[in-house]
Amino acid sequence: MISFIRGPLVSKSPTSVEIEAGGIGYEIHISLNTFSHLESLKEIKLHTYLHVKEDSHTLYGFFDTQERFIFKHLISVSGVGPNTARVVLSSMTSEEVRMAIISNNVAAFKKVKGIGPKSAQRIILDLKDKLVKDAGQNAGSTVFVSNTLQDEALSALLSLGFNKAKANKVLQGLSKELGSDTPVEQLIKSALKQLT
Repeated sequence: MISFIRGPLVSKSPTSVEIEAGGIGYEIHISLNTFSHLESLKEIKLHTYLHVKEDSHTLYGFFDTQERFIFKHLISVSGVGPNTARVVLSSMTSEEVRMAIISNNVAAFKKVKGIGPKSAQRIILDLKDKLVKDAGQNAGSTVFVSNTLQDEALSALLSLGFNKAKANKVLQGLSKELGSDTPVEQLIKSALKQLT
């Protein structure tokens, strides 16, 4: 699948951009948070998510992987589609969304157009455990970037056949020991030394 697109920015609006890559123009739907990062850029790289429906294929773009990570979690909630998720990420940053979910802040979601009390509670109920687990035991003080790197490293270790709980514990220890911005490759290599 398309993981990211890099190329000259052909046109932009607060809800979508056109990027030329390899002679092809891609229309990519974005949030206001992503739009705010594009102000002075002539060439951009957007991390993407392709939403496939029976009658359409829609590409969504994100300035960073954290926003895409939260977007994917939001659309996994029953009743929350890509457009609603994009509205949420236009109203709050990905970190604000994560903190609102972890701290049971229904009021934060009720301020978002199209999200009522029931939808807000469903989002929190469905995603709180997932986000706390992804962030490790100490979600409040862990840097969000490291959660995404740690998540990537964990996925790689699981695909290699390692036990999830054991691999997660090792990765959490390594993140504290090596620092939150340790590259994924180094995290995986260090974890393999401890797991084998």
